[in-house]
Amino acid sequence: MIIGVGIDIINVNRMEKWINNPDLLKRFFHPEELTYALSKGKRSAMSLSARFAAKEAFAKALGTGFAGLVLKDIMVLNKPNGKPEIMLCGTAKEAMDAAGVLYAHVSLTHEKDNAVAMIVLEGA
Repeated sequence: MIIGVGIDIINVNRMEKWINNPDLLKRFFHPEELTYALSKGKRSAMSLSARFAAKEAFAKALGTGFAGLVLKDIMVLNKPNGKPEIMLCGTAKEAMDAAGVLYAHVSLTHEKDNAVAMIVLEGA
């Protein structure tokens, strides 16, 4: 059963400004996300933008917004085959469990100036 669907779009220019502010990045991204995204070189801002969009989409899919969520508790990591996977801990895991979510599906895409993420939350 689908519990919620969320989608978000981020302009990559926004993230290009954030890249020069390590404190801001550490506030919103889990260290594993930063390691992966910053390893992308010129595509780092695009990778971070897609991940930030996923965080926004997750909050929308829950229907709660960011109330009570710590953004770096929502991680988007890639499996060895490249497929993105959402990993939740702390406040995000608690919110997911409270909503009866068993699995969170994530899809990311980016093109030139924009990055988009979609989240589908699945329950029993």
